[in-house]
Amino acid sequence: MILPLLKTRFADALQTLASDADAYLDMIRPSQDPKFGDYQANMAMPLAKKLGKPPREIALQIVEQLDIADICSPPEIAGPGFINLRLNDDCIQTLLHSAIADGERLAIPNVDSNKRKTYLVDYSGPNVAKPMHVGHIRSTVIGNALARMLRFQGHHVITDNHLGDWGTQFGMIIFGYKNYLDADAYQKNPVDELSRLYRFVRQKMDEEPQPESINAAVLRETAKLHAGDPENLKIWQEVLPHSQDEINRIYQRLQIAFDHTLGESFYQPMLGKVVDNLLQRKIAVETEGAVGIFFNQEKVPMLIRKSDGAFLYGTTDLATVEYRLDTFKPDAVLYVVDFRQSQHFDHLFKAVRLMGVDDVELTHVKFGTVLGEDGKPFKTRSGDTVGLNGLLDEAERRAYEIVKENDKDNTPEPELRETARRIGIGAIIYADLSQNRESDYVFSYDKMLAMTGNTATYMQYAYARVRSIFSKGNVDVENLRNTVSRTVLRDVQGAVANSHPAERALALELLKFGEAIDLAVRDYRPNVLTSYLFELANRYSAFFEQCPVLKAEDAVRTGRLLLCDLTARTLQKGLELLGIETVERM
Repeated sequence: MILPLLKTRFADALQTLASDADAYLDMIRPSQDPKFGDYQANMAMPLAKKLGKPPREIALQIVEQLDIADICSPPEIAGPGFINLRLNDDCIQTLLHSAIADGERLAIPNVDSNKRKTYLVDYSGPNVAKPMHVGHIRSTVIGNALARMLRFQGHHVITDNHLGDWGTQFGMIIFGYKNYLDADAYQKNPVDELSRLYRFVRQKMDEEPQPESINAAVLRETAKLHAGDPENLKIWQEVLPHSQDEINRIYQRLQIAFDHTLGESFYQPMLGKVVDNLLQRKIAVETEGAVGIFFNQEKVPMLIRKSDGAFLYGTTDLATVEYRLDTFKPDAVLYVVDFRQSQHFDHLFKAVRLMGVDDVELTHVKFGTVLGEDGKPFKTRSGDTVGLNGLLDEAERRAYEIVKENDKDNTPEPELRETARRIGIGAIIYADLSQNRESDYVFSYDKMLAMTGNTATYMQYAYARVRSIFSKGNVDVENLRNTVSRTVLRDVQGAVANSHPAERALALELLKFGEAIDLAVRDYRPNVLTSYLFELANRYSAFFEQCPVLKAEDAVRTGRLLLCDLTARTLQKGLELLGIETVERM
């Protein structure tokens, strides 16, 4: 990794100029234009303003103190004080050698032990009483990608799926079960019948007013469940496993597993104690029979118990925080939940701080909405929310058509189906993760399955194309890796400087993999990693077009084959961190 190395050297050079040197190190970035070098340091301008000196003078002082002769050519000062850096060929050689020789981590180090943290990532969290729909995809794949990247960095990561298994949705199911159940249909397919009941009761509730309010009846059934009514508890215990089984099948298709699945029902026995404790500590107050937490300058409190004694989501979340802090002792808790819950989490975090918890990071990793091509929330033609199972089925079906049409090798049917599965599921995941998570995005099968552009299909094709070189050249990859030496990138005479510009550009991009992961994790934005992989695939495409590999002379051929292998491994690892599988041929 180049950037951490440069930051270490600049930190030393800045000691005599700034007491807060670390604040300026993020101003070292890859150059946007190769003519300005490989990296550029832009801290001279803000430092000059702070010190009251000309920025070029500050830049000169930094360069004089900078010890990077083993990394870069002599730095150049440009414009008002930009410091341009071009890496030494020997430095590139050394770093590439390490990456190629490290089969598992590609020479990306684990985080320093003093910076290692315990992260608890709360994501997915569907309501169990109804099937997962398109709206659940974002939390599920964003949370999974963040957990994977944090683990790869060396942090201790705990994942928790906070299921909605105790709310009003189960009051709806219980009411429907008692009044509208089709026993034969339930016997044949309990999940489908429970889904029908949920939709039917939801429709009835939306048709109010009626002589006998179904809304009121649903609330009564919910209250009876929460009060421990034997009949309602029995129905809940019967239908819950069916709903969970259906949800687990979705997770299996997405290759996602959780360390813990603790639903709202798990915390129900703790809620009364939470409210009493907050009242005793005068963090919460009772007003007209209801209990809430009031925050300065805000008119809207966080209600934690209604006047009828019912608890709310906020109460459950406070109990969840207490349990997690006591049980897992995290340094950070990430809630991957859509932006519509922003006020809820703002209140939750303020309440936790009032409870005296100051040393734990609490972050709402919010995201936007999945839209249809009409710019509205993505729904079926009939207006229903799109089910996630059906969404994945359709993606696999379309992927199969593409794979079948492009198959020139009479590939066995099972392999075609498996390839289609990986491409279809990968397309759904990547299409979501490649967006700025806080933005809405338009769902389009055609775009996400395109063989060009920033799509999973293009990434998987790039990987397969790299791998095809080895089969075409009858190259033993394991044997190739065993020949790793300091000749990587050297031509026949052994001069790196004479390598093709596209070759050098690919090498530099490969060395930025760890930087991309660090940046993606820093702001909890997986799209930083997808952008990196897209750029890497483009760099490889330019290299492949301009630099012969199999037809190159021996020394150059070996170096370029090793570059190809490192590209494939980097693409595979990057996609793996996003929760996407690769395919060997397309």
